[in-house]
Amino acid sequence: MGSTEMLYDVVQAEAKPNFVIWVRFEDGLEGEVDLSALVGKGVFSRWREDPSEFGQASVDPVMGTVVWPGGLDVAPDRLYQDILKAREEAGSSKSA
Repeated sequence: MGSTEMLYDVVQAEAKPNFVIWVRFEDGLEGEVDLSALVGKGVFSRWREDPSEFGQASVDPVMGTVVWPGGLDVAPDRLYQDILKAREEAGSSKSA
């Protein structure tokens, strides 16, 4: 069995407009992730009903992830990978 230890601990988070979250990880990686595709899906339907809840994002220091009212969270490894992917795409789109 593999370890279930979190590899990507979030140390700071800030909700931005239009369901974008800015995060900084303990290794120094930081960036924004657009979570608007989650709005209205499953437990995230809360954000459609009360968009102000998204703005109440905070960091759970024990779990090392971003949390919202109602027990909502997003896997930190997903956020980390989304930031890496966005950086790679930005880098590859630059022309010489």
